[in-house]
Amino acid sequence: MWRNVNVWIVLLGELIAGIGLWSGIIGNLEFMQEKVSSDFHKSLILASGLLAGVLIGPFAGKIIDQSKKKTVLIVSSIGRVLSVLFMFVAIATGSIWWMVLFLISLQISASFYFPALQATLPLIVKQKELLQLNGWHMNISTIARVAGTAIAGFVLVYWPIQSLYTVSMITYAGLLVFTFFLKIEEKEKIALKDGKENSGFKEVFPMLLDNIAVLMTLILTLIPVLFLGSFNLLIINISVLQDSASIKGTIYAVEGVAFMLGTLVVKYIGAKWKISNILFTFVFVIGTAELLLYFAASPALILITFAVLGFSLGCFYPTAMTIFQKQIPKAFHGRFFSFRSMLDRIAFQVVLLSTGALLDVIGMQYMVVVFGLISVSLTFIFVWRMKKNNISFI
Repeated sequence: MWRNVNVWIVLLGELIAGIGLWSGIIGNLEFMQEKVSSDFHKSLILASGLLAGVLIGPFAGKIIDQSKKKTVLIVSSIGRVLSVLFMFVAIATGSIWWMVLFLISLQISASFYFPALQATLPLIVKQKELLQLNGWHMNISTIARVAGTAIAGFVLVYWPIQSLYTVSMITYAGLLVFTFFLKIEEKEKIALKDGKENSGFKEVFPMLLDNIAVLMTLILTLIPVLFLGSFNLLIINISVLQDSASIKGTIYAVEGVAFMLGTLVVKYIGAKWKISNILFTFVFVIGTAELLLYFAASPALILITFAVLGFSLGCFYPTAMTIFQKQIPKAFHGRFFSFRSMLDRIAFQVVLLSTGALLDVIGMQYMVVVFGLISVSLTFIFVWRMKKNNISFI
């Protein structure tokens, strides 16, 4: 696999683009912290981009299936470069509406880019190498997140916020250059088939009802969304509470490193534990760690808490994906993972808006207690259901 030039192009492209993406995210948080006082309004602004991504998703999927993947990657990469221009205008004018345009345009570009990239990976390596490539792609994304947030935290200390978006634009342009060098063997146009296998999501629901373990795991994956959906707004509040701009990058870096460590360690844990034990243990730890965020005023404790959260997420998500891959019939893989992606986006938006409202009404410390209690309670309910109904995960 490592002799394949396309693999290096994809991974290096993901690394530099990821650094730009997370530099931009830190910039977004800093800009909103200065311009928007209400946490609920912050959540509405962030949700605007996600909503655009959800709405364009089905259309993007059709275009990707009917077009050359490389063409989609190039056009969407150009869109990512141009979208940063809106943020420069937002900073120059101090207008939050230009930031909304930036988020919408960036998410629309991402709705084409990332599915096209996932569809490209099987075209550049052999089937037996695909799992390895997916694993490395996830780790490279995490490395980019750690590096991007650390760089952004450093840049904010010495340079103005515009510098973060300059980094973003340069890295997105670098990704575009890398994409031109991809060599993908594919047909000019792939016609969509008519028939049951492409009838949409309606056949996914009976399959889920027939496979309780998969349905339970799918619902359990929504519990970490309570943390992930509120992540950025939590970072802003922690930064304000501790009166530190650099803590944002530090938290992202700590959580990212711990996540990577979790993805590496979980395979060794899996050799000794049942997969259901791994799943429930780490989703319980995630809920417990959310409760510990109540003590956000302590710099040391908050870093330890985010490290625990990152490690638990790194163990939880590969385990959940293993259950999906082994128990879902291959004929349903495409529709199921597409359905799961849309479900995650919708759940993320609901959590994001709820987070903004709760932060305004009850404050961060009580909000994390609510989220933590929900996570822990749902975990116990599902453990009870599993034992009562004798559900087998694999």
